[in-house]
Amino acid sequence: MNSSVVSIPRPNTGYFRVFWLGLMAAVLVLSQSLQAAARPDSLADLAEEISDAVVNITTSTVVAGSRGPNPIVPEGSPFEDFFREFQDRNGDRPRRSSALGSGFVISEDGYIVTNNHVIESADEIVIEFFGGDELEATVVGTDPNTDIALLKVEADKPLPYVSFGDSDTARVGDWVMAMGNPLGQGFSVSAGIVSARNRALSGSYDDYIQTDAAINRGNSGGPLFNMDGKVIGVNTAILSPNGGSIGIGFSMASNVVKNVVGQLKEYGETRRGWLGVRIQDVTPDMAEAMGLEKTSGALVTDVPDGPAKDAGILQGDVIVNFDGTDVIDTRSLVRKVGNTEVGKAVRVTVFRDGKTVTLKVTLGRREEAEAIPAAQSREDAAPDEPTEMLGLTLSPVTDQLREELNLKPNTQGLVVMDVDETTEAYEKGLRAGDVITEAGQQKLSSAKDLQDRVDEARDAGRKSLLLLVRRAGEPRFVALSIIED
Repeated sequence: MNSSVVSIPRPNTGYFRVFWLGLMAAVLVLSQSLQAAARPDSLADLAEEISDAVVNITTSTVVAGSRGPNPIVPEGSPFEDFFREFQDRNGDRPRRSSALGSGFVISEDGYIVTNNHVIESADEIVIEFFGGDELEATVVGTDPNTDIALLKVEADKPLPYVSFGDSDTARVGDWVMAMGNPLGQGFSVSAGIVSARNRALSGSYDDYIQTDAAINRGNSGGPLFNMDGKVIGVNTAILSPNGGSIGIGFSMASNVVKNVVGQLKEYGETRRGWLGVRIQDVTPDMAEAMGLEKTSGALVTDVPDGPAKDAGILQGDVIVNFDGTDVIDTRSLVRKVGNTEVGKAVRVTVFRDGKTVTLKVTLGRREEAEAIPAAQSREDAAPDEPTEMLGLTLSPVTDQLREELNLKPNTQGLVVMDVDETTEAYEKGLRAGDVITEAGQQKLSSAKDLQDRVDEARDAGRKSLLLLVRRAGEPRFVALSIIED
């Protein structure tokens, strides 16, 4: 049988080069088309679709009159009596003050969301709709903590409204559109992108979306929309040196607002979960001092009477998981607890003495507990002489120091009499008048107790020691290095 070698024909390189160039060109055109689809040439259709649900808000408040500055009239002038009589007649007359803001309708039966600061202390609230109609509104409820207010108008027909979107799905770089009443100029639209997420300004429940869409005075309370026409934020604040927009605006995330609005609608007030602990963030040196593997969680500085104390949470515990969610820091824990239903029994995992312990806590209501002062331990203090240690001059608590520092009658611990300004203790914020009540999560009654805790930590190979420090009754933890020179 004859055999022959059949070779594979060599491809036409010119043909393949043309083919691949054509394919690459098609991919480039498709990529540009997708980009164009992601960035609409116009927002007009979207603005037209949702603008009927955005409203202007005008508030009116009666304020007490003020005499203001007296005119400069020479003594003995014939005009002196005239100006005095005019001032007496008109100086204290009450006057009406007006303010402007924005809002948006969230239901066809007339519920409207805006900022609390827009309607705070208002005697009269007038809602102006896109078509020019006006209706008076009543306040359903407010939440100063998130600066959200819920209003209600009575209309003779169903109102156009918009829905909340999921703010957690908003990504940095996504297109957004703000609508409102900037500087009292009437309905206005501005567009930009999400510049940042999870911004905190000053509140415990802050979760702001930062945007470069133009937001000015009067935009407060207006909606921030995604490209699907869903509200993902409520425009609340701007960062500006001159009062005008410089491209740094903040909108409260819709997932926070939805929860608040739901409670205001149902109860007329907020009902946030309350765990009943004072907490602070865990720092790397604290984590090392306690033997934590990760610098995360919320360190419990105090446990007043309440749900946490009843469940067995202790001062010095580190809360690492709440209701199935890992705790990153104090802010995340506060938000998670606040958004949890009052009365719910949750599992809380704490790190204690080198191991984790899971406890079951039935949450209370924060609003009812905020006015209750935290209980402090009352134990007898042992006398001792002033001692210098860790850059601190320490003295046992005496009756005289209790009186001078306004301490509880049976406060126990060591009073910081002086701090060496060249030491780590000064850098960490310790000052004269502070009271150290615990070291290594054990109570102190004398300088010897503190020295024992230092020695124990060194023997265990620790580089730092955790101190519980109180200033004006407020507790915090500080980790100081105990490495010997």
